[in-house]
Amino acid sequence: MTTQPAIELRALSKRYGSTTALDAIDLTVDTGAVFGMIGPNGSGKTTTMRLLLDLIRPSSGSATVLGRDPRTGGPALRRHIGYLPGELRLEGRVTGRALLTHYARISGPIVPGGMQELADRLGLDLDRRVRTLSKGNKQKLGIVQAFMHRPRLLVLDEPTSGLDPIVQREFLTMVKEASANGQTVFLSSHVLSEIQQAAHAVAILRSGKIVSVNSVEKLRLTATRHVRAGFSGTTAEALRASLAGIPNLSRLDVVDGAGPTEVTAKIEGDIDAFVKAISRFTVADLAVEEPDLEESVLTLYGAAPEEAPRVD
Repeated sequence: MTTQPAIELRALSKRYGSTTALDAIDLTVDTGAVFGMIGPNGSGKTTTMRLLLDLIRPSSGSATVLGRDPRTGGPALRRHIGYLPGELRLEGRVTGRALLTHYARISGPIVPGGMQELADRLGLDLDRRVRTLSKGNKQKLGIVQAFMHRPRLLVLDEPTSGLDPIVQREFLTMVKEASANGQTVFLSSHVLSEIQQAAHAVAILRSGKIVSVNSVEKLRLTATRHVRAGFSGTTAEALRASLAGIPNLSRLDVVDGAGPTEVTAKIEGDIDAFVKAISRFTVADLAVEEPDLEESVLTLYGAAPEEAPRVD
């Protein structure tokens, strides 16, 4: 039995006069997946999410969310969705607890103690008045309201904005737990490390168009790696000769010093050929940096890093 996708977009477009905010995108998000959407500001991430929630309506094309058209799904559909907007504005004299209780009446029942448990995990004091909260604590409040009724679909626009690194880590743990529980998470970000840590797949947007849809693992495999190695008992000339034929070596520097001969290299994708080439030498030290998704994304944008739109 095939599970119905949580989100299906077909030729979805949004135009404002002569400006095209979203240009005929096609996208499928599987149920239970964590799906990331990344791109610079103005690329269409927020527009896509607002269309999913029927906050705005498409100029053409179609969207299906949890098997329903957002334009006709109404409150019955939205009760199954937890939404965190990118620009969260929370004000008022009420406490965070009172505000969340109000939201719970709208979104449906929550597990007893669930609200407090989420607040404790994020380090949020629910008894403080909303207007006195910092930007980071208001963001925590927004996260709690999105998660607390355990919706089938979480739509999260720039969810870690304003959060410190420890809280960001806890948030990403919550995302993974939601996915393990069968919930679908659709989040946008221009912070690539969030996508790398949390998502199963990612769509890369630029100027309202999808440049690429890939698994995060595939992005890792095609990502740029920076390698530093030291060799004893050999010369720079011998190392250059051994490494010269590697096709995906985009930069190579070999320096003879007082100590080991040092090699720094930039490798696009698979490092197997590089490892085999250096295996005949005596390696004194070796460091391979984690795949840099940012450089991979900039390559997919079709621009050099110094020319590409900002993505972090």
